[in-house]
Amino acid sequence: MFYPAKYINRIILVLLFTLIPVCSWSKEADTFDTNRARLLGHMLQQQLSGKHYSQKPTDDALSHAAFDLYLKQLDFQKRFLLQEDIAKLKFFRSRIDDALRRGRLELPLVGQDILNHRITQVQSIVTELFEEKIDPTLVESIETDPEKIDYAADLNELRERWRKIVKAQVFGRYVSLREDDIGLDDDGKLLPVDEDTDTELLYQAKEKAAKTNQNLLKRMFEETSQDHYDRYLNAIARAYDPHTSYLPPTTKEDFDIQMSGSLEGIGATLREEDNYIKVVRIIPGSAAARQGQLEADDIILKVAEGNDDPVDITDTRIRDAVALIRGKKGTEVRLTVKKSDGSQLVIPIIRDVVEIKETFVKGTTITDDESGQTFGYIKIPSFYRDYSGKTDRNCTDDLRRELKKQNKEKISGLILDLRNNGGGSLSDAVSTTGLFIKTGPVVQVRNSSGKIQVMGDNDSSVEYTGPMIILVNRFSASASEILAGALQDYGRALIVGDEHTHGKGTVQALLDLDRFVNLRGMEKYIPLGAVKITIQKFYRISGESTQEKGVIPDIELPSRLDGLKSGEKYLDNTLPWDHIASISYQPWEPAPENIQELQQESKARIASDEDFQVIISDADNAQKRREETQQSLLLTDLLAERDQLHDERERMAPHGAMATDGDDKKIKSLDEEIADDPYVKEGVTILEEMLGSS
Repeated sequence: MFYPAKYINRIILVLLFTLIPVCSWSKEADTFDTNRARLLGHMLQQQLSGKHYSQKPTDDALSHAAFDLYLKQLDFQKRFLLQEDIAKLKFFRSRIDDALRRGRLELPLVGQDILNHRITQVQSIVTELFEEKIDPTLVESIETDPEKIDYAADLNELRERWRKIVKAQVFGRYVSLREDDIGLDDDGKLLPVDEDTDTELLYQAKEKAAKTNQNLLKRMFEETSQDHYDRYLNAIARAYDPHTSYLPPTTKEDFDIQMSGSLEGIGATLREEDNYIKVVRIIPGSAAARQGQLEADDIILKVAEGNDDPVDITDTRIRDAVALIRGKKGTEVRLTVKKSDGSQLVIPIIRDVVEIKETFVKGTTITDDESGQTFGYIKIPSFYRDYSGKTDRNCTDDLRRELKKQNKEKISGLILDLRNNGGGSLSDAVSTTGLFIKTGPVVQVRNSSGKIQVMGDNDSSVEYTGPMIILVNRFSASASEILAGALQDYGRALIVGDEHTHGKGTVQALLDLDRFVNLRGMEKYIPLGAVKITIQKFYRISGESTQEKGVIPDIELPSRLDGLKSGEKYLDNTLPWDHIASISYQPWEPAPENIQELQQESKARIASDEDFQVIISDADNAQKRREETQQSLLLTDLLAERDQLHDERERMAPHGAMATDGDDKKIKSLDEEIADDPYVKEGVTILEEMLGSS
């Protein structure tokens, strides 16, 4: 191994859970210690400049990137700061690098003062607005994409912006009350209401929206100087790349819990991004996975305990949001989320104990009625390995056992499903690849000094030798991309799925900053937290990086996510794709043939397949909604849109979502899960064509 031995355990753990919360969960301090802040800033700069893979200099370019991220987290939605405030803050845009060297980090405290002043003004504005009458028949709209608007020029413009925000909030509450209190018809559409009921519902919606805003603004105003400072440090870390971050002490504690323990909650990995709480990953087998509606890239806007009024968590620290979402097993949490197409949905989830070991490899067989051939199907939710020593359970051994079982059933071909597999153990990505090849290299790992380590398979045994395809989507990341990329390079398998995988081709290590306190008298500032830092980069045996571009499939299939900007290349400050020299390896014999013919035949089938045409239509509609960011504030439009989205969601219900009967919920069996999956069906057909051409 070419990295220091003292880092090995941390590297393995970070590989297992690269997408955990990465923002300020620090404990509230009674007072803000500027000397501690200076020490922390100095140590963070030392570790980042000395150990980060990119070797970025601490210069104006880094300062600009850090400032832009800082400004986003301060007021991404442009609901508080005025243009004059931005002008004042821009004084610091080229000075962050100098401030780090001097130990005088003034920006977060200046930003806090300016923001708190505007929050106070907005509190008065919002109070006045809720006392005014709202006209549901007035034809007007609100821009929902913050990147398409500028900061308000003055308080009058800010007031008009908040007038529309308040109106949208009230109407959103009104629609929810119609659903919950009045109910739905047999088709899931809103029932009609009389004039008196309508007036009462609008009044209740206004009262509830006012209370939500009051609580939100109060929480924002109560954020401490340390909270602002921690976010500022995290912005500096993220200026290096999106997977490098500063973890305040409580965040590090929570990281350690996720590595080894369990917690009661919904089973979703969250990230604070641009003042929103964003879902990064759904843990397989968790409460959220069983419920089936919460998905990666969803933004959580509100959290409610059962039937209680929801709490708006926009502009809320992730630790506070997580505290609301977590709860005792068996209790219900209701999440109001913004989906990737811009629509909103209330998702009820019954909390359960989430074991942080993921779910395991599972497989079944599929028999084609026409040909009589049997095909294997194996799903790998993650590349898991129990490093605690409590068990010997790992992804490689489980996959080997499943392959032996399916070989006994004399399968003619194999589908390996890596969709939504966010990665895991690097060693298991390598060893699972070895189950399908004789011997040879699997992945190249390069460090910041240019030293390359080749990891490969030295076991000449092969557990499965027949034709195979690998299903992927844009949530297949990290270790999944290593396996898919290696088997594609060897010509061992056809990759089938989305236009690209996620594109995470980097390795992170967790450095405890307390270990670097070596000056007498500095111990009083402990704990300082940790920095999660990118130290290495993956390369395929062909020499191409998996970073940013991901793995490009041999056969692309339509996706419900087509048009969605999801993946590494869309993140801020992502490391670029590049390549190094290829390494010698022996391609698989015989390699899949006639790939162009297989592509053409698959394309022709898609054009006439009803399921895929629905997927294409829904993706087109979702893309149109994403592009149409002007939201109507005419109440009749909002009601009609609600019913239209309900119909689309019925068609787009994800495979594997639970079957429900009242409150009795359960996961579908694997056979039920894939029975109507068009991607699995197409995979079987491709395998049959591969066999026919061999």
